[in-house]
Amino acid sequence: MLAEMGKWGAVSSWDFRSALIDTPAPVIDLDIAERNIVRAQAICDNAGVANRPHIKTHKSVFLGRLQLKHGAAGITCQKLGEAEIMAAAGFNDILVSYNILGRAKHRRLATLNEKTVLTVSCDNAVVARDLSTAVSGGAKPLKVLVECDTGRHRCGVTSPTAAAELAGVVNALPGLAFSGLLMYPPNGETAQTRSFIDEVRTLCAEAGLSLETVSAGGTPNLAWAGQFGESEFRAGTNIFNDRQMVSLGACAPEDCALFVYATIVSHPEPGRVMIDAGSKTLTSELVGFGDYGELVDYPGASLYRFAEEHGFVDVSGCKTLPEVGEIVRVLPNHICPLVNLYDEIAYLRDGELAGRFAIDARGKVN
Repeated sequence: MLAEMGKWGAVSSWDFRSALIDTPAPVIDLDIAERNIVRAQAICDNAGVANRPHIKTHKSVFLGRLQLKHGAAGITCQKLGEAEIMAAAGFNDILVSYNILGRAKHRRLATLNEKTVLTVSCDNAVVARDLSTAVSGGAKPLKVLVECDTGRHRCGVTSPTAAAELAGVVNALPGLAFSGLLMYPPNGETAQTRSFIDEVRTLCAEAGLSLETVSAGGTPNLAWAGQFGESEFRAGTNIFNDRQMVSLGACAPEDCALFVYATIVSHPEPGRVMIDAGSKTLTSELVGFGDYGELVDYPGASLYRFAEEHGFVDVSGCKTLPEVGEIVRVLPNHICPLVNLYDEIAYLRDGELAGRFAIDARGKVN
């Protein structure tokens, strides 16, 4: 029998072992996920910015449609392959927030631009020229946002001057239309980002360029939506949340919607049990933690090691011990790469198994 969850809410009455599904398996509480969708939409509405959720987390047509139903203005994809899947399903306003580069993608990009309202981002002239080569001669221009690094130190131009200069390059290239800026601000760093954007806005205005769109994002930044000088906001992880988001204070434990259900398959020695979820089931991302996921029903347990099909769990610090054959739930450290491991995911409604949906864009990494 499952242990009581405490801060994680009441355990479902659904008996996982009697259901027609095997562990290990990810399971979503769709009531929680939908509540998270509604909350994000309300935050954006109250901030006066458009909500453009990032589907790289769920990669699902089913959930993307649910986000649009609750008011999302469009969606964000991280890769061209994700965008192709979503466009084929009827999504008609898509941002790809990634440098798209390479001749192999030219035809795909041109076709997608004719099929839907498409916006892409870039942070250098090489990418901009490649985008132009791909779409010049098409029936409509490709909308391009210049990506800015306002302090996270990943991709993006690193100064307002460089951003304005690249905006001019984009605007002058055949087939492209400069449409604004994109950034992924440091968590909660509103003043630095807003100052950067305001300066770019001024420089672009002097060059006769306007910022139709200013796109900010990041689930940890959702609480500050509207304070970065943006017109739209992108968040992905918040639909499910994970151990990392709880640790950052971006959500409460009860906001976590997806757990991996695993079975205790062995208790080979005192203080150690084995689960049927290993590196093929849970990703090996630590993201600052000392183990690979939290067994929420057993405080003090540590999932400290993986084999391909086994998880090693130290239960020496637990007040009660799980039994062989028992189902436990693992809260993933980082939910986004985990979802990409599966073809489909089961979901609950009102605490009962209600169905499954496909992870339509699984494996679409190019």
